[in-house]
Amino acid sequence: MLTNDQINVVDPEQVKAVYLAAEDIKIAASILYLAYHDDPLFLDIFEHEKEGYESRLRSAIREELNAFWTDKQPMIGLFDDERLIAVACVINPSSAIGGNRFWHWRLKMLLTAGYFGTKQMLHKESIVREHVPAERFHMLSLIAVHPDHQAHGLGHILMRAIDSVVLEDESSEGIGMYVTLPKFRAFFEENNFTFINNIEVGHIQGQLMFKRR
Repeated sequence: MLTNDQINVVDPEQVKAVYLAAEDIKIAASILYLAYHDDPLFLDIFEHEKEGYESRLRSAIREELNAFWTDKQPMIGLFDDERLIAVACVINPSSAIGGNRFWHWRLKMLLTAGYFGTKQMLHKESIVREHVPAERFHMLSLIAVHPDHQAHGLGHILMRAIDSVVLEDESSEGIGMYVTLPKFRAFFEENNFTFINNIEVGHIQGQLMFKRR
């Protein structure tokens, strides 16, 4: 009889990276929720000590993905056959997503994630962008591999797909990422990101990483 681990084994050679379709967004939101549930920054922003943290986090991720879809920003998925097993959300240099979010995103976030969470999300984006050593650049907003499929090199495959997105835009100087868990810094360094600076958002200190094209 096969064990659960054997059932969940993914052959990296068979994985394909494609842009997400509308019908993939719900599964993508679930994968991102699992990945960011215990992230220190999200715990702080959405006040995990108060009742309703999970609901606020789910709402924020859902609205974030809806914003990406509306603004036609790259949402990349890794698929094993028909199963979505990893996802990354990238912000293009010319996107309206960023410190100056469009008003309907702010309104939805205020209604679902609350005033404090919305304010902190906007503050995080603004302060991180101020420290990126470039004028025109991409930002890696969210990245996650489903917990059942981690530690098999899928994150590196996803990063290669992200690199392709950056290279397609000749005006982009590279891509930035704000890392809040020290254990992930090594992953980004393995993928040629350079540490830029420690940045404090709220009560959490993270590291700004940047990869030049």
